[in-house]
Amino acid sequence: MREQYMRTGEGFLLVYSITSRNSFEEISTFYQQILRVKDKDFFPIILVANKCDLEHERQVPTHEGRELAKQFNSRLIETSAKQRINVDESFYNLVREIRRFNKETHSQSQGGGYGYNQQGQGYGNQMEDKDDKGCCCLIM
Repeated sequence: MREQYMRTGEGFLLVYSITSRNSFEEISTFYQQILRVKDKDFFPIILVANKCDLEHERQVPTHEGRELAKQFNSRLIETSAKQRINVDESFYNLVREIRRFNKETHSQSQGGGYGYNQQGQGYGNQMEDKDDKGCCCLIM
């Protein structure tokens, strides 16, 4: 069932708890599964470190999250669902990444020069987002 969601998803928020080392260690498995199901080397994701309001219980340092995000060519956003810190920003950033990825794919199919650098940031023939239709987000 999870793979079916992955096949139809246009982008993913990979969420771990900063208070759970185990949840952080499982993220790489999900990321690899997404790439395998999508048959891609890169796919739009945002790495989300949740429960930033529980700093005193932190088991996963911020620098480890940043390193993992760098490996994924992604962004790291620390959030608190409980206190609604950066939750909306996570979704906004995911939609931006999906749009960027779709434009890259469209541009490459038409011979354009667009791609991602080592930091996961787009470059090349970027168009404005104003003409884009909305896209859906899938939460697993």
